[in-house]
Amino acid sequence: MVSRLPRSASATAPASRPPAGLDGLAPSWSRLVDVPYGLGSHRASRTWHVLDNGDALAARGLEPVGTILCVHGNPTWSYLWRRLVARTLEAAEAGGTAWRVVAVDQLDMGFSERTGSPQTLARRVADLGDLTDALEITGPVVTLGHDWGGVVSSGWAVDHPDQLAGLMLLNTAVHQPEGEKIPAPLRLTLARGVLGRATVGTTGFLDVTLGLAHPPLSAEVKAGFRAPYRQADRRGGIGGFVADIPVDDEHVSSPELDRIAEGLRDVTVPALMLWGPRDPIFSDRYLDDLVDRLPHADVHRFEGAGHLVAEDVDYAGAVLTWLGDRLPDGTPGTGTGTSRTGTARTGVADAGTSRPEEALAASPQDRPLWSHLDSLADSPATALVEMAPAGADGPRSVSWSLLARRVREIALGLRKHGVRPGDRVSLLVQPGADLTAVLYACVRIGAVVVVADAGLGMRGLTRAVRGAWPDHVVGQLPGLTAATALGWPGRKISTTTLSPVAARALGVEASLPEIAALGRRAHDALAELPEAPTSDAEAAILFTSGSTGPAKGVVYRHGQLTALRDALAERYDVGPGTGLVAGFAPFALLGPALGATSVTPDMDVTKPRTLTARAVAAATAAVDATVVFLSPAALANVVATAGDLDADDHRALAGVRTFLSAGAPVSEALLAAAGDLMPDATPHTPYGMTEGLLMTDVTLEGVRSATADREAAVAAGAPDAGGVCVGLPGATTTVRIAPLDEAGRASSAFVDDAGVTGEIVVSAPHVEDHYDRLWLTHRASRLGSTAETRWHRTGDVGHLDAAGRLWVEGRLPHVITTPTGVLTPVASEQAVEALAGIARAAVVGVGPAGTQQVVVVAETVPPARRPGLAPAALAASVRSAVAAASGRPVAAVLVVPRLPTDVRHNSKIDRTGLAGWATSVLSGGRMRRP
Repeated sequence: MVSRLPRSASATAPASRPPAGLDGLAPSWSRLVDVPYGLGSHRASRTWHVLDNGDALAARGLEPVGTILCVHGNPTWSYLWRRLVARTLEAAEAGGTAWRVVAVDQLDMGFSERTGSPQTLARRVADLGDLTDALEITGPVVTLGHDWGGVVSSGWAVDHPDQLAGLMLLNTAVHQPEGEKIPAPLRLTLARGVLGRATVGTTGFLDVTLGLAHPPLSAEVKAGFRAPYRQADRRGGIGGFVADIPVDDEHVSSPELDRIAEGLRDVTVPALMLWGPRDPIFSDRYLDDLVDRLPHADVHRFEGAGHLVAEDVDYAGAVLTWLGDRLPDGTPGTGTGTSRTGTARTGVADAGTSRPEEALAASPQDRPLWSHLDSLADSPATALVEMAPAGADGPRSVSWSLLARRVREIALGLRKHGVRPGDRVSLLVQPGADLTAVLYACVRIGAVVVVADAGLGMRGLTRAVRGAWPDHVVGQLPGLTAATALGWPGRKISTTTLSPVAARALGVEASLPEIAALGRRAHDALAELPEAPTSDAEAAILFTSGSTGPAKGVVYRHGQLTALRDALAERYDVGPGTGLVAGFAPFALLGPALGATSVTPDMDVTKPRTLTARAVAAATAAVDATVVFLSPAALANVVATAGDLDADDHRALAGVRTFLSAGAPVSEALLAAAGDLMPDATPHTPYGMTEGLLMTDVTLEGVRSATADREAAVAAGAPDAGGVCVGLPGATTTVRIAPLDEAGRASSAFVDDAGVTGEIVVSAPHVEDHYDRLWLTHRASRLGSTAETRWHRTGDVGHLDAAGRLWVEGRLPHVITTPTGVLTPVASEQAVEALAGIARAAVVGVGPAGTQQVVVVAETVPPARRPGLAPAALAASVRSAVAAASGRPVAAVLVVPRLPTDVRHNSKIDRTGLAGWATSVLSGGRMRRP
């Protein structure tokens, strides 16, 4: 391959220091190091250029606890690590842990010597070992590599176990899946006649790489990366690096790559992976492979970042945070929280804290999620009803005996198909019998179900599925079509039997009927299901709504899901014999776990506002439901269509005893209207989130009582924080408040004092385990946890009142920092929404933090035809209402035809987006719809 490179690729040149004035690079960090190699008469040396902060630390009298060995990839150089060098010095000078950073320029790269000789992977790994010997680096060492520097640094790590204290990787790969082609950009570069021109003869390869940054690099930073490669005779290493990519087993570097890949499986020191998903070279496929090899690693995917993740995000801050948690004195095992090992694919640990021993115990489950399926396996009673099954004219009922048999058959069939405990199975199936059966079959055999509903939208769903990187996909035709077109991962199983042509086109390996038939044959052969997963085994990854950023994968273990089931059963008296109407898909899936007969109304689950009152009544009648759960958006349309109900519908709804609505704040008026439709039901509005359902609960009567207490307190002169009352914590839940400072930041100390506004913090056995491959996010959510109590920071803000009731005042990112202090939005929004002519309102902040001005954006009745300034009379009423509620002036009142909301709930207003929109239009930008 090297023969395809231009003659300039074999040019030689001595090492040198970088020119002065490169952006972010201090000349004092540069160092030239002569490194001996060879033996006897062949003894020689090469000169490396490295960045090294060792002298700077010594000059300050600081003794490093260890060395971070940084290795760049192609076509970058040690300039990639300039921010880490600077940040480590800043941290050490501020009294933090001192780390020596040695960032190398690999030979023929950067400002190191141009050897004129090809450099194989094995040679690069050996050369790096020679360099660390020459520098007398003895440990502890934490490696950090990017791109092919990740492979080289991993080779060093495998070869130096006695010195290795930790391993860190940015986008890289150590293994190419058998039968799959290397990434397209690399295939193009390696093509005959292209390699030399693209990498050496021109700056094409370098330019394309620098163009992968998000956002684009500044001219100064681009100049820094280009500095060593301005002439063709300086770019030979770039071409040589590409030529050394093992494209097949015959390549000279293939054995070394295999050796390193397998060697990583034996690395047990703390590990960190920071990843940019928008990488056309090293996609999430390679991250998944690395997680399989290093299952104890902490992983964080930075949505929006790409191949140059070190330029896209604050990777240096993440590295130092991780080192502080895992290796505070440079030695593995001394951190306050270390990664759990032996649990495949978790990708995250309890950052900075340890969990209670009883939560960690891998204990058998007394009453697993499928316990009712076992106990009712012979029952002809109805387990679930599909109101609008595909291919049928009317509702379809499924008995407990049929459901239990189907779950067992699919479970055995999935095992025969190759689904193993710990495998991830993405479910692209609409709520109904198929989804229920597959979900419980997966859970029973220890597979981890990935549930990212279509309500996320195609873009959000793509992000979610690719981020979780499932091993298998079970889907209906629309989902499988999207999975194929968008390149979603996983072996595909269709819910129905497809034609051979369609199956081949979609890459479908089997159908659910075929899987069930496999299971029946296994059952007839007396095959047994595997041992039930333990309480600590992962059970599900449920994605958040994406209403406050990209949807996050929330990982639940079996013990946490059973705790959730028990909390729901106890609080609402749901169990065998209960009819449950679930207008929110996740609750339908909990029906069999609760032993309840569940039904999902005839609706588009991606559009809650499509649910009508008649559809709810029909679903209620189908199972004699006594419990109804609807999202706030769905409830609003049910109330709006109540006039269509007939006498039979009213009789069905009169049998409901418990009504629930949650997922977003529910007004007293909406709860009351629902109570009018179900006159014998007790309306409840539980508070929770994907990370922890059912944290608190309040009834309509409780809301009215709390409101009366608040009004009496205000009349007596007490301050009024406002908000939505969501009631008292559940029996196993504890709620605390992390007070806000003047900048709107939540404290690290938690209080339960009445009237203190801050971030809502919860603890319960049924709170999620962690966020999938979002280590930094998980770490932030656990700050304040102790060995005794595992806290979850919700991101919501609110306060407790004198009776211990929780009031929600908004989201932490939506807190407005005005010149006179922080302002939470909900109380002001409630005051505006009480005005005639206002349907919904959002209160947002515009301007710099600390001096933000209050802006109100409202939907009117009737809706405004186009966005613009509110009419003068309406604006005056809004200003008066906000002033009365918060004492703050309003800078502007804007009206829009419709406020932007999340896709799943259709009710969570995108205040962050509205704030940006308001800033733009009030600064003279085009008055477009938000």
